[in-house]
Amino acid sequence: MSTDHMMNLLYLAVLGSAIALWFFAQNRQSKGRTLQYAAVWGLIFAGTVAGIGLWGDIRQSVLPRQSVIADTGQIVLPIAQDGHYYATLDVNGTPIRFVVDTGASQVVLSRGDAARAGIKVDELAYTGSANTANGRVRTAPVRLDSIALGPFTDARQMVFVNDGEMRGSLLGMSYLHRFRKIEISDGALTLTR
Repeated sequence: MSTDHMMNLLYLAVLGSAIALWFFAQNRQSKGRTLQYAAVWGLIFAGTVAGIGLWGDIRQSVLPRQSVIADTGQIVLPIAQDGHYYATLDVNGTPIRFVVDTGASQVVLSRGDAARAGIKVDELAYTGSANTANGRVRTAPVRLDSIALGPFTDARQMVFVNDGEMRGSLLGMSYLHRFRKIEISDGALTLTR
């Protein structure tokens, strides 16, 4: 156990003892009720400590994160609660969250994500078009300086910036084809290079 953990535990013990002493001093007339209150507060305290201790596991269950297994060249993307797979890639050095879309032929950036990645969206030529679930939208081709997923960095990836409304960016097959294997099993999408 680290020194920081020991200091936090010591602090909590001193704080809990001080509160318990104050509580017993205030309620020395009715010992039965005091013990009931002490038991309730003890359970609340224990529950809070357990929640803090298990927060990493709880957070991974509620908001799963991608993991990199470098020695096998794999990226593991857990399924999200909405049934989609999400990946965070560095686009021109800026982290952008994508929904993995094997039905999309291209990588498509929303205007907001493109702007965050340093692309001047107002200066693009929106000469292309794409059919989406929301209808036909205008698109502009852009060649990225770099795009990275975990340890895998690629240069000069062609992407498209969507001129229409989009909740987020799509990671389509033009990027996913860079992996030799795409597998979905046990609630996770695994990309292997």
